[in-house]
Amino acid sequence: MTEPGPVRTTTPRPARQVRPRTEGWTQRVDAEGKPLLQFAAPKKGMPPTHLADLTPAQRVEKVKELGLPGFRAKQLEKHYFQHYTADPAHMTDLPASGRGELVTGLLPHLLTEVRRLQTDRGDTIKFLWKLHDGALVESVLMRYPGRITLCVSSQAGCGMNCPFCATGQAGLTRNMSAGEIIDQVVRANAAIRAGELGPAEHPDERVTNIVFMGMGEPLANYNRVIQAVKTMVDKDHGLGMSARGVTVSTVGLVPAINKLADENIPVTFALSLHAPDDLLRDEMIPINSRWKVDEALDAAHRYFEKTGRRVSIEYALIKDMNDHAWRADLLAQKLNARGHGWVHVNPIPLNPTPGSVWTASEKDVQREFVRRLNEAGIPTTLRDTRGKEIDGACGQLVATEEDRAVAASVPVD
Repeated sequence: MTEPGPVRTTTPRPARQVRPRTEGWTQRVDAEGKPLLQFAAPKKGMPPTHLADLTPAQRVEKVKELGLPGFRAKQLEKHYFQHYTADPAHMTDLPASGRGELVTGLLPHLLTEVRRLQTDRGDTIKFLWKLHDGALVESVLMRYPGRITLCVSSQAGCGMNCPFCATGQAGLTRNMSAGEIIDQVVRANAAIRAGELGPAEHPDERVTNIVFMGMGEPLANYNRVIQAVKTMVDKDHGLGMSARGVTVSTVGLVPAINKLADENIPVTFALSLHAPDDLLRDEMIPINSRWKVDEALDAAHRYFEKTGRRVSIEYALIKDMNDHAWRADLLAQKLNARGHGWVHVNPIPLNPTPGSVWTASEKDVQREFVRRLNEAGIPTTLRDTRGKEIDGACGQLVATEEDRAVAASVPVD
């Protein structure tokens, strides 16, 4: 391995420094005038208990409570996790007597599709889902060469209140259940099997990669997200995915990052940093008022040390706000100070949101930012802005007034 090259010494320049502020909406603040952070979800009715909300042992007990032998739980798992169906008519291996009650009891309907948008190439689909209580969430399905990625939501809305993210504008409605998270994957797999994402590369094609980068802050819904992850990677009683194909992201909830490191599930961990200096990140990412840049990076490095899994740093490049060359150098310095080979940086040009005057960095600025990090020995790859034309890219997921109007006319199944 070659040694990292020297990091250029640069001086922060006040010129062309745009300060973060909301555009087209008013940021909610607390009694002290600071951006309001919502950690606890509003007390609202959660959906009925679903197979994916339960451990394998609890599923067996639930089946027995319904008056059937425990092995029927395994049959239900196969139908749902392998055949992607919750339709009793397709479960002919189950006895006709009591089949409907069994399916209703363990596979209640969770997501009603309100609408979908698809790119012209047909390789990206954005789903708008209506939950049992009328809350709206979105997920985005993307085909890449050799893999299919699903961006899932973990909360209805988000309580982190970041001014440049469309999802955070509406605040937090409620946490999603593990079942609601998993059902996004199962419904996506059903769409793939039906040919709705274009011609399949092989007969058993399905979602291979999960990114928790849809609506919500995943680590603010920790227990349900972990239950969903465990179901995703369970080869005997779940979806049987590779843990390395599951990415859990956060804006920097340090205690939860440390807890995730101790789970012994080698998922990919992504820290949405967006600024290497506290002065700017305090304004961009309100959670930075609780845990500063260095604390978040220390927790991310601990995750690498505990799991051996390289950490991803997500960085939205915003013109004249956080894309300065000196910030690339400062980021490199902070990452290299914690060691080498433990991290990968994913800059992504900002995806514009309705009402915002902010925009992505210029192409030459993007290239220079990436070049400086790579020159300093930090592996850096400019990320694809897939789904931008259907408002399905990072930071764009939000239920619009049009979405709500359409959803109002769609009954929950």
